[in-house]
Amino acid sequence: MPAHPAPPRITGLGLLRRSGAVTELLFLHECATRDVTQLRPVAERLGLTVQAASHIFRQLHRRGLAEVRGDRYRPTVAGIAWLHAALGSVRDDLDDRLERLHIIRSTRAVAAGKIPAGAPVVLEVRRGVLEARAGRHGDSRGKARTTARRGELVDVVDLEGIVPLDRAEVRIVTIPDAEALDPRVLGRLRRIVRSAGDGLLAAVGAEAYHWLQRAASRPVLRYAVPASATEASRVGVASTVVVLERDLARLLAHFDQPQPPPLTVRRLGA
Repeated sequence: MPAHPAPPRITGLGLLRRSGAVTELLFLHECATRDVTQLRPVAERLGLTVQAASHIFRQLHRRGLAEVRGDRYRPTVAGIAWLHAALGSVRDDLDDRLERLHIIRSTRAVAAGKIPAGAPVVLEVRRGVLEARAGRHGDSRGKARTTARRGELVDVVDLEGIVPLDRAEVRIVTIPDAEALDPRVLGRLRRIVRSAGDGLLAAVGAEAYHWLQRAASRPVLRYAVPASATEASRVGVASTVVVLERDLARLLAHFDQPQPPPLTVRRLGA
């Protein structure tokens, strides 16, 4: 019979999901850092009954993590090792999560209208740009530190809440290889550009760039397209990316990431 795979090793905050794990760690820490001759003081400090503290000790003792030595409740060598490993793992996990949790208390935004200094403002993202407007009701709020006219940058402090952001779609349009030199591509792409609104326009490959920049009256991105489209998606700006069919697989490989943007693929003219 094939051997069963070993269960995954749980570390960090995941350790604390097991029922009673937090209490066991706190109990063992008490025994390691104090002279514990009776369970009642430990139980009172941990908010437990004496019976519950006794039950925890018996569980730890059964696992070889605690013992009574010299009339004192003490962790064993294995208990000290487990305590250090568990608390260290939780600390490292918390540090890692805090590093990725950026708490912003001030920022700059583009004024959506006239804003006096000291006025309450609401923040929102429009067309990928953080804007501030005078008001009190919104998901993200703050206070203008400076006066600003419409279109100017304004300092916003005392931030509260979170700016809601829905990830925008990356629409990939493929040109059939056999039609790479077909003049009818130009008219079809012009319809695509009109439907794209003010989203990001990009092309991968010489042929796709040639046709798209002729079909559009605004700049077409040619370099770092996957990274740019992903970043635009994060701030709510949709992208239209044109590519030859033969280059589609290579383009899609760049979006193979833990949290890719919403993707759609359609054939030009379909």
